[in-house]
Amino acid sequence: MDLYQKLKAIKEKYDKINEQLSDPSIISDQAKYVALGKERMQLVDVVEAYNEYDSLIKNIEGNKEIIKTSDDKELREMAESELVDLEEKQVAVEEKIKFLLIPKDPDDDKDVIMEIRAGTGGDEAGLFAADLYRMYSRYAEVRGWKKEIIDISDIGGLGGIKEVVFSLIGAGVYGDLKFESGVHRVQRVPATEASGRVHTSAASVAVLPEVEDVEVDINPGDLRIDVYRSGGAGGQNVNKVETAIRITHIPSGLVVQCQDERSQLKNRQKAMKVLKARLYDMRLQEQNKEIAQQRKLMVKSGDRSDKIRTYNYPQNRVTDHRIGLTLYNLSEVMEGDLDQFVEKLKMTDRTEKLQSSF
Repeated sequence: MDLYQKLKAIKEKYDKINEQLSDPSIISDQAKYVALGKERMQLVDVVEAYNEYDSLIKNIEGNKEIIKTSDDKELREMAESELVDLEEKQVAVEEKIKFLLIPKDPDDDKDVIMEIRAGTGGDEAGLFAADLYRMYSRYAEVRGWKKEIIDISDIGGLGGIKEVVFSLIGAGVYGDLKFESGVHRVQRVPATEASGRVHTSAASVAVLPEVEDVEVDINPGDLRIDVYRSGGAGGQNVNKVETAIRITHIPSGLVVQCQDERSQLKNRQKAMKVLKARLYDMRLQEQNKEIAQQRKLMVKSGDRSDKIRTYNYPQNRVTDHRIGLTLYNLSEVMEGDLDQFVEKLKMTDRTEKLQSSF
């Protein structure tokens, strides 16, 4: 099926959805009505591009007919001149359409669970993990997303973080942050280093799409649930009431814990949410490995151990190694200015998908 036929089929589907949305039986079925509305929204841009493309094709054919059959020299010259412009525009519109036809990741609109863990580098790695947590928190704040802490483990009194797990809720969160998964490396003079030597430390980031119950089936018999007393910075509830939850998924060995809430039930709900996201992510990673065997992925590596970005403080430099993008605005990036990396990563992913689709 050529490009024009693909577009025509999408237009016919769009028109059929519009008819269904006017059907009283569909209107009365709220779930189906909402689902069709979402599907229609996903097709709007493609249909608009089809209308533009259809008009272009008809104009091109009309000009070619004039050039072929007209006895009016001046009219033929005008048609030839216009044809050049129309064919250039046709190429541009076709490229735009190809991008629009790239299958959208169904997880892009989902909320996420992010996990940041200190890696190699001792106390300095914990301080860097805390810096990354602040960076993503600031980015989420600018985007208007809601943040909820699920679990956090501090390191000593330096302000470092051993591990933090939190959720981000908002429009298109996973689509923007899914390429942040991997190892982030920092090069700087540690606050704990008196001699002023530059050290290299690392922290890992995992971005997991939140999932619905229907997407991950967990057998209750596969779970071991432990209840224990929360630790933390004092308070009448700390160390007195067993509200913290630790859930072990026996088949996979995954362990999730949550002690942020004072309610055992709420901690259990949050822990289950993280467990489902991790199990779903494991499934995605397996799928990505299969895809990687068929084509080389520039962005969406299936290996979480890959070093993806380096933050060099002495040179105020940030480099994303997957796309070869280096920016000299480290201070702004650490304040949450991630837009250039996010957009370039998304564009690179779309370009690669485009190359393998057409």
